[in-house]
Amino acid sequence: MKPFIYYSVVYSLLGASAVLAAIPLSSIQRVSNAPTVPNKFIVEVDTTANIPNKRAYARTLDAVYDSIKARDVQFDVNKEYEASGVFVGASLTISSTPDAVALEAIPGVKAIYPVTLFKAPAPVEKHVVSGPGDAKAIPSIFSTHVATGVDKVHAKGFFGKGIKIGILDTGIDYTHPLLGGAIGAGKKILGGYDFVGDAYTGANEPIPDNDPLDQCQGHGTHVAGIIAADPNNPYNITGVAYESSLYAYRIFGCDGSVSDDIIVDALLKGVEDGNDILTLSLGGADGWTSSVSSVVASRIAKSGKIVTIAAGNDGSDGSWYTSSPGNGIDVISVGSVENTVIPVQQALVHGVEHAPIPYYTFPALPIDGEWPIYVLTPNDLTIPNDACNPLPDSTPDLSEYLVIVRRGTCPFVTKVANIQAKGAQRALFYDNGNGPLGLSLDFPASLISAEDGLFLVEQFKANAPIKLSFPQGGEIVNIQSPTGGLMSTFSTYGPTNDFYFKPSISAPGGNILSLLPVPLGSLAVMSGTSMATPFAAGSAALLLEVKGKTAATARAARTLFETTAVSVRSARDELSLPQTLTQQGSGLINVYDALFATTSVSTGQLILNDTANYKALHTFTVKNNGKTAKSYTLSHQAAGTALTIQENSIFPSHGPVPLVQNAANVIITPSKFTLRPGQSLPVVALFTPPRGLDTTRYPVYSGFIHIAGPGENFHVSYLGLAASLKTKQVVDNTDVFFGEKIPTIVDSTGNAQAAPTNYTFAGEDYPTFLFRLAFGSRVVRLDVVQPDIKVEAGLNNRGLFDGHWFTFPHLVKSGSFARVKVVGPVAEWNSVSRNNEDFSADGNGVNVVAMDAPTFANGTTIPNGSYRLLFRALKVTGNRTKQEDYETWLSPIVGIFA
Repeated sequence: MKPFIYYSVVYSLLGASAVLAAIPLSSIQRVSNAPTVPNKFIVEVDTTANIPNKRAYARTLDAVYDSIKARDVQFDVNKEYEASGVFVGASLTISSTPDAVALEAIPGVKAIYPVTLFKAPAPVEKHVVSGPGDAKAIPSIFSTHVATGVDKVHAKGFFGKGIKIGILDTGIDYTHPLLGGAIGAGKKILGGYDFVGDAYTGANEPIPDNDPLDQCQGHGTHVAGIIAADPNNPYNITGVAYESSLYAYRIFGCDGSVSDDIIVDALLKGVEDGNDILTLSLGGADGWTSSVSSVVASRIAKSGKIVTIAAGNDGSDGSWYTSSPGNGIDVISVGSVENTVIPVQQALVHGVEHAPIPYYTFPALPIDGEWPIYVLTPNDLTIPNDACNPLPDSTPDLSEYLVIVRRGTCPFVTKVANIQAKGAQRALFYDNGNGPLGLSLDFPASLISAEDGLFLVEQFKANAPIKLSFPQGGEIVNIQSPTGGLMSTFSTYGPTNDFYFKPSISAPGGNILSLLPVPLGSLAVMSGTSMATPFAAGSAALLLEVKGKTAATARAARTLFETTAVSVRSARDELSLPQTLTQQGSGLINVYDALFATTSVSTGQLILNDTANYKALHTFTVKNNGKTAKSYTLSHQAAGTALTIQENSIFPSHGPVPLVQNAANVIITPSKFTLRPGQSLPVVALFTPPRGLDTTRYPVYSGFIHIAGPGENFHVSYLGLAASLKTKQVVDNTDVFFGEKIPTIVDSTGNAQAAPTNYTFAGEDYPTFLFRLAFGSRVVRLDVVQPDIKVEAGLNNRGLFDGHWFTFPHLVKSGSFARVKVVGPVAEWNSVSRNNEDFSADGNGVNVVAMDAPTFANGTTIPNGSYRLLFRALKVTGNRTKQEDYETWLSPIVGIFA
């Protein structure tokens, strides 16, 4: 049986997600919300397979095509992929989804992936620079080049010369004077390709051409500037590798999404064009390493190219929510570190004497006039959940006020929804100690400091005649950031559901000044892992220039960057714990040491696994590549242990994920030694998991084994889970979000089905399934079963599922799973992500499966009669052939009478 690999993304670079209290089931649209392209699939071909009459065909693909035709399946070929050793296959449009079932049995078909969509990349925040005097263009105290050693590499005369970097993004404005002003041989931008055209949105057909010019979106131009902007300009911009050459691969139109068959095409084109490095500032949270774009990107990296990919901006959603294609096992996934200086706008204070109040928004909040303030909770300055629930009836009409709300517990969009319900049209959130954050909300609101929030609360309690105004186009000022040099709060937390170490490293990504297309303003400051990723790509170019652009150097790049990175703390206090490695990876990239250190370490990461699959003993090798003998001292430093699940809950902790001090114990042998030039020595590390932890919080512990030599410092990162993944509840069977326990069937009236119900499938009379996953699952199945079936349904309380789904059966023909008698399969979903708490139209908060036709997965009609629906989700690390390894839900009786 060939694997059907399902992958889906809901790309969310805008940070805060939503959870609305008691969402009415009737408000959920009864329309399936899978992010797949209907009837489109990527078929991977095994060129070594034993195929009948294989010699009669010039290509394995042609043999597979004929086999498909022989099964009377109608199809069109959209794209072909012929990168031997990396990926051979085709993107097909099948005449109907049930026909795709026939593909699985065809000799030579290695895997089938549904074509899914990635939303266009967007920064967490963006500010178009007005001119050289703009405060955003002033060099910050925390120079990104100084902080990472790039300045010292430049001082040695290395600028990326001779290295080719392919950028998969929105295209590049190559007319920009700081990018050379043109495209072609001898220019900074050597070439590229537009795979989609301006009008492409992901919902229409692409119109490709040879011109990758972007003058309508700008994200790719900003990325290109971080890598390669020419120096000596009034804006203090210098690309990390400004003598490198770029290829622009435009895979997004001016708006919308891109299907991943195009991403695969662009990745392989980048290899074909001879790029040494490919960089992708895009992605979508899915939590698994098995998406087609992750697989292809990883194979390219393993073949001897460097691939850098954004870790994602879903930090507010907590752990176990990593992004693909950055989940690719061998790629360099990049997190984001904050700058130490923050340019801010200022609100003016009227009615009382007080300095202007800085707020973290660009441009100015679109609020005219002077507004009195209304503080929701004036008598509790430490309230953790201000405006997290619907406001009391005693709340006045908030439309006449600037509403003051304390940050904490729930996402900002939840607070906004609750104050809007009482008429609010503008707000300020005062900090709870987590530090500055640029908000991306469809509502005039911003964050202010805790101190300024306290001042406003005291004025309100004193009935002072205070009002605030927000000058438009006012002066921008720089203030010291309390989170400078720390991880950006938006930076995604790992690890993957299959416990791979993501992100790999971090790089500067907060408040990065770079380029925009000339028609859009030429320069801008943006924040996001999208900005950190090209910084890592430029660093990789310097690495290849110094060490030689060989496949061996490319394969070693991630380890070089991981072992020389600098640990990032969880707070500015020097006594604070290092940030969990699930967010910082191996730390902030240290480019100079990666290039010029004369010691090497064989691996950058040690995976200890969970308690059920624990690996306590690890070995790595230290080698002296210098010309003199060196003595080394090894030591252990624990990072904060991340409590990834909320207390007394099945749901992930929101970011910032809480940390505790409980640490692993490590015995390092030997802990001191001397190496002659060219000599290497194996080091053994024996780990004992931390004690005293609540396993129901699924604590992920991590840290470093430091290796200190003369004038050099290295480390090996480790990661483990002090619980068993198999015990983690996968399916959300609570009433937290809808006031009704889920999973559930929603009937034609919009209510949860609680008793036997017949459906005619006429008009709106059909069942709709709602379900959520609290954790990722490798296999999720929905089957039609007889009403008197005997099966343990431990989750029963009505409905279940996860938002990334595709109706394609992958029948298990052995084990106790197969002994459960089913009438027929409705769907199977593979490598499914957990849901977040964003219930907006584009969010991933709930999954909807509208069973609007009485058919099985193969398209045949379900005979009229009474049935139940059996829903099963495989536990993490579970055996898909064992029924006991699934969480199971059984529906009320569903009558099918079409």
